[in-house]
Amino acid sequence: MKISAKYQGVRGPSLARESLDASPFPGLEGPFAADALLDAYSSAVTAAVEKASPSVVNIEVRQEVGHGGRSGAAGGSGSGFILSRDGFILTNSHVVHGASAIRVTLVDGRDYPATLTGDDPDTDLAVIRIDAPGLLQAELGESATLKPGQLAIAIGNPFGFQTTVTAGVISALGRSLRAQTGRLIDNVIQTDAALNPGNSGGPLVDSRGRVIGVNTAIIRPAQGICFATAIDTAKFVAGWLIKEGIFRRAFIGVAGQDVPLHRRVIRFYGLPVETGVLVIDAEKDSPASKADLRSGDVIIGFNEAAVPSIAALHKLLLAREIGVESFLTVIRHTEKLRLPITPEESRNPVRELAVR
Repeated sequence: MKISAKYQGVRGPSLARESLDASPFPGLEGPFAADALLDAYSSAVTAAVEKASPSVVNIEVRQEVGHGGRSGAAGGSGSGFILSRDGFILTNSHVVHGASAIRVTLVDGRDYPATLTGDDPDTDLAVIRIDAPGLLQAELGESATLKPGQLAIAIGNPFGFQTTVTAGVISALGRSLRAQTGRLIDNVIQTDAALNPGNSGGPLVDSRGRVIGVNTAIIRPAQGICFATAIDTAKFVAGWLIKEGIFRRAFIGVAGQDVPLHRRVIRFYGLPVETGVLVIDAEKDSPASKADLRSGDVIIGFNEAAVPSIAALHKLLLAREIGVESFLTVIRHTEKLRLPITPEESRNPVRELAVR
């Protein structure tokens, strides 16, 4: 067999090295291929920022404080983004809660006073409003279709630096984060896009510049663990805040945790769920205790809806259920019970939140 002079004396490892150095981009050699990849990433981030940043605002607040019999004023700042052209802006509750004065600076430098439309500390969301012409509203995406590893871009005003951009990926979905009121915020997005004080309330956007979350919190000792309230949750809550100024919730008074159901119980009753909410405790004089809900019961349904988790139960306990007789489906030992219950309005106290 005759071997071409071009390849005479070439060993296996050299051929392997040659194949490794081959460019994945047709017509581009080694370093140029890396440049093309970097340009594609940079182009995606740049295009997303150009689309989303005109709707991002800086929020300055003043808050009256008292100490030792003396009163004064404290300041704070955060971020937000424009929901609609008639001036509604979405931000974090902890940015504007308890503020005596709110001012909003647009990306073009215009400055306006703002009023608080609605505030929901349980989800750390708030809506404020300004009266200004020529507003550019953000395009809202959907968080239900997100996947871990997807590009995520945080835009905000950390430490007063206007329109700062950080980029990363979605690290995880479906996290739970405890609000400063003590209630769990469900369906939280975890990202490694860096956040700093002042980023709070700013948008987390995808590669198309659509808002997929509201930047909410960081874990200070950790590196690259940041959180954003999912935009699907934010849209739902913001709609009620604009309409009524508050987000009312029903309350049944149960402390519980998610648990798997026994296979035999699932098969015997033909249950549509494989998990439920184990009742750890029922508050005294609460709707749960009045309904004879006991520790050890497992809640699997509310009215006609399945309850596979605490998050699912929270989503069902809305304002329309307050004062309305409903039914809990529970498993007690091996028995399936249907207990009548009348939810009350949430009595969860709103704590004074520090403005950041």
